[in-house]
Amino acid sequence: MPSTPHEVVIDMFTERPDLVPPLLSALGCELPDYETVKTRSERAAVVAPTEYYADAVVAFERGGATVLAVVVEIQLRRDPDKLWSWPVYTASLRARMKCPVLLLIVCPDNRTAKWAAQPLAFGYGSPSTTLCPLVLAPSSVPVVTDPAVATELPELAVLSAVAHPQHPDHTEIWQALAAGFRTLGEDPALRYHDFILTMLPRAVRPAWEAFMSTGLRDYNFTSDFARKYLAEGRAEGRAEGRAEGEAKSILTVLDARGIEVPDQVRKTITSCDDLDQLQKWLRRALEINRADELLA
Repeated sequence: MPSTPHEVVIDMFTERPDLVPPLLSALGCELPDYETVKTRSERAAVVAPTEYYADAVVAFERGGATVLAVVVEIQLRRDPDKLWSWPVYTASLRARMKCPVLLLIVCPDNRTAKWAAQPLAFGYGSPSTTLCPLVLAPSSVPVVTDPAVATELPELAVLSAVAHPQHPDHTEIWQALAAGFRTLGEDPALRYHDFILTMLPRAVRPAWEAFMSTGLRDYNFTSDFARKYLAEGRAEGRAEGRAEGEAKSILTVLDARGIEVPDQVRKTITSCDDLDQLQKWLRRALEINRADELLA
């Protein structure tokens, strides 16, 4: 069964704790001197009938000692109950690990991020104790266009693709992500592909699918995911067996990107029966800003 977006992002942090340092740095957080980053138990044990579990806990270590612990919460929408449980996570973790603790909340949209960023006052009287979360909104996610960065940390490239679908360099973001997919096995790559498809705005999804079916051909992939995806794409093309399918894909991508197509350009595309030429146009449709540039 496909994983939900919430589960996919949790898995990113639990399976790849090295994802946390660049995100904290992007938020302006000065990190301590550390050697390794490891995942720890998410359980917040308290003397109460209810046990609390954070989405993920990451520990920064130096010389065998923990110098910083980070509670990572994936918040897809408002949840008033979290305003009461988040202080429990941080206080319990601080007592258990005996080190400074940060609360990092990852949000997919700016409205949820604004809500999650509110200071949490608890206790009574003056001065009041306040917990100020670090909130990762889409605008705070680093823009990853360097294939080397995406290869080293594919999950960061996935978050970049989801956070910046309308970025002027979105094609470069996807190309970097494609390089990152080279390091992944079939299961995580397929999960990330479906996650991106789910999280992208509806208007951008055809362009993403077109890139996955054509842009990947420019890479010498060795992963099971890439071989399977490209094989399915070629099989689908053979099954359709018509240039009309490629022409329709080109027009769908241009429409999704908001590019107006003059009648003459549309006629040239739909009347072409050269599959190689149509595939070149499909790749170019991901990058151009005007329809007449497609045929240039």
